[in-house]
Amino acid sequence: MFRIYCRKQFISGDTINITDKKEIHHAIDVLRLKVQDKVTVFDEEGNEYGCLIKSISKELILNIYAKYSAANKTRSVSISVACAIPKKSRMDDIVDKLTQLGVDRIIPLLTERVVIKLDKNKESLRLKRWEKIGLSAAQQSQRNNLPVVGPIRQIKELIISEHKRFDLKIIPTLEADAISPLADICKAFLPKSILVLIGPEGDFTPQEVALAKRSGFIPVTLGEQVLRVDTAAVTVAGFLRLYYAQNR
Repeated sequence: MFRIYCRKQFISGDTINITDKKEIHHAIDVLRLKVQDKVTVFDEEGNEYGCLIKSISKELILNIYAKYSAANKTRSVSISVACAIPKKSRMDDIVDKLTQLGVDRIIPLLTERVVIKLDKNKESLRLKRWEKIGLSAAQQSQRNNLPVVGPIRQIKELIISEHKRFDLKIIPTLEADAISPLADICKAFLPKSILVLIGPEGDFTPQEVALAKRSGFIPVTLGEQVLRVDTAAVTVAGFLRLYYAQNR
């Protein structure tokens, strides 16, 4: 069944009224939906609604025939990935793939070796673009909630302010002391929340790794090959999601 996103403020009683032009275009021109078609609508809280299309023109009006509360769903481990921003448009692909893999929070990360430089205006434009990509990927992959994307953070500030919020903190690195395979670390933990730091081309600096270790991050190796930023992010997120789905 096709899925459409709608903010909760536009859901009233047994009726949903969607006025967003992009969502209407998506419904009419992409999904080719018609009156009396059934769709699933999900909101920002992860609630789902089985709906029947009542009318579709300048507004998309739907009648709700079933409701599924997010509070009644068993949540698996929550995964947050803080990823160094790579060159060109590769962060677009990272947001898309991590959303499909069910990552709950995607944090664009600035480290000492990140080459790209963004002013406040460019940061705002990039974040809006990544949020749109996350929405599209969530609809395509039929996940029942949206990832939180951003804001862009400096690595030192992120580590200091966030490290106490997570049960398991991982930093894949090429540093010599990162001898523990990711699988071995996962076997030792049964966390409810995970934060992963993904470094830039050239890896984190020794000072960044040392700060992370002092804050409880576990350095891990991803194998013999040196992975690009986007490959590392998808590899770690995919492994964590699959491992803890099978071992809880």
